[in-house]
Amino acid sequence: MITGLNKLKMAATLVAAVFFINACGQVKTNSNNKAMEKETSVNESNIDTATFGAGCFWCVEAVFQRMNGVLTVKSGYSGGTVKNPSYKEVCQGTTGHAEVCQLTYDKTKVSFDELLEVFWKTHDPTTLNSQGNDHGTQYRSAIFYHNDAQKKTAEKYKEEINKSGAYPNPVVTEITAFTKFYPAENYHDNYFNQNSSEPYCKFVIQPKVDKFEKIFKNKMKH
Repeated sequence: MITGLNKLKMAATLVAAVFFINACGQVKTNSNNKAMEKETSVNESNIDTATFGAGCFWCVEAVFQRMNGVLTVKSGYSGGTVKNPSYKEVCQGTTGHAEVCQLTYDKTKVSFDELLEVFWKTHDPTTLNSQGNDHGTQYRSAIFYHNDAQKKTAEKYKEEINKSGAYPNPVVTEITAFTKFYPAENYHDNYFNQNSSEPYCKFVIQPKVDKFEKIFKNKMKH
């Protein structure tokens, strides 16, 4: 079983490797930064924010980083009571927080409805406080809406999925008002892209990325 604490131990051993990878891939990283700068040079009035929890935030980040119209993806914690929680605290399941990714996106390129479609089709929204071998309230399926429009859209979409019988069990995704986002530690950033050869990345994250790329070819960045 892959637990949050086991992932924490694995991540700790990868810190030195991440620094090495960053140094070796400096040219590529700079190129990616330039591409991001170009993409994010959009009218601020067209930029909106969405916050999703769908299990391990490494998985969520890897999927939405590849979606056209998504400008930034940041892993962090929302929905709990502890201020400025650490990854270790959240993994213990005592803070009330969910692992989430907060996205900024260009509304002229992608809608909140489209984000929700990817959200629900790239994780299992019917398992309570669990995704695969990751168990605990920190891995719950959750949408933290930022306005009434997002709330209505999420609730409507959830109701339609349940009525359609798309899943053998009912969707248990939490839909609740966004209150606070605490950014995760920096070593979580760009995690899959920098550690794709590690076991958790290969056997848990890669299949989700593959599924996204297969189902949503027309929504991928070029």
